[in-house]
Amino acid sequence: LIPQNGRCMVQQECGMATLKQISMRLKSVKNIQKITRSMKMVSAAKYARAERELKSARPYGAGTTAFYEKIEPEAVPNKPNQLIIAMSSDRGLCGGIHSAVCRIIKAEVAASPHPENIAIVCVGDKSRAQLSRVIPQNILFQVNEVGRKAATFEDASAIATAVINSGYEYGSGKILYNKFKSVVSYKTTVLPIYNLESITAAEKLGVYDSLDADVVQCYLEYSLASLLFYAFKEGATSEQSSRMTAMDGATKNAGEMIDRLTLTYNRTRQSVITGELIEIISGAAAL
Repeated sequence: LIPQNGRCMVQQECGMATLKQISMRLKSVKNIQKITRSMKMVSAAKYARAERELKSARPYGAGTTAFYEKIEPEAVPNKPNQLIIAMSSDRGLCGGIHSAVCRIIKAEVAASPHPENIAIVCVGDKSRAQLSRVIPQNILFQVNEVGRKAATFEDASAIATAVINSGYEYGSGKILYNKFKSVVSYKTTVLPIYNLESITAAEKLGVYDSLDADVVQCYLEYSLASLLFYAFKEGATSEQSSRMTAMDGATKNAGEMIDRLTLTYNRTRQSVITGELIEIISGAAAL
C-alpha cells in the first residue's frame, strides 16, 4: 500500500504543479494584454495628432519636389559617391516598418559594384542597429533621440546642417522613408536630393530669375531641411498607425491565448479534483 500511496501523492503534486504553472502563465498573458491594449490606445491618440501635423507638412515636400521636377537636375558624373538618408526612429513594437527601409538599403549596397562609394546617414536608432550589423563601414553618422517627441523643422534643419557640414561630397543622394497611405498600409518611398553642383548645372534653372550662387546655396539647405521635415512627418504617421495595428493584433492574440489557457486550467483542475475523489473513495472502500 505504501508504494501505491506514494505514487498517488506524486501524481497529486504533479497535478498541483501543473495548475500553478498554468495559473502563472494565465496571469502573465493577462498582464501583457493590459499593456498591449494601453499601447494601442496611446498609439491611436498619437496617430490622430501625427495625421493632423502631416497635412501641414506635406506642402514642404510638395514644393521642393516640384522645384526639382521643374529644373530636372542630374547626378554629377565625376562624383560617383552616393548618399542615402535612412529615416527611422528609436522606438519599436511597430511591425516591420523600420526593417522595410533597412532591407532596401542592404540590398542596394549588396548589388552595387562599388559599395564603398555609398554613405548612409541613419536617422533613428533602429536603422543604425540593423545596418551596423551588416554594413557598419558605410555609415557616415547617426542621429538619435528620434520618435520620442514630435519632430520639428528645427530638428530637420539640424540634420540638414550636419549633412552639409560633414564634408562628404556626393554626386547623387536620396531620402528613404515610409510614406503614409492609410491606417493599415504604408509604402517605402524615395525622395531624391541634389548637391549644389547638380542644381547649378541644371539646364532649366534659367526659368527662375535672380538666382545667384548665394540664393541657390541657401535654397539647397532649406530644401534639404524641408524634405527631411516632410519625411519625418510621413514616417511618424506611418509608425504610429503601424504600431496601433500591431498592438491591436497582439491584444486579440492575447485574448485567444487567455481563452485557451482558461479552458486548459479548468480541465486540469477538474482532473485533479476527480483524481482526489477517486483516491478518497478507494481508501474508504479499502477500510
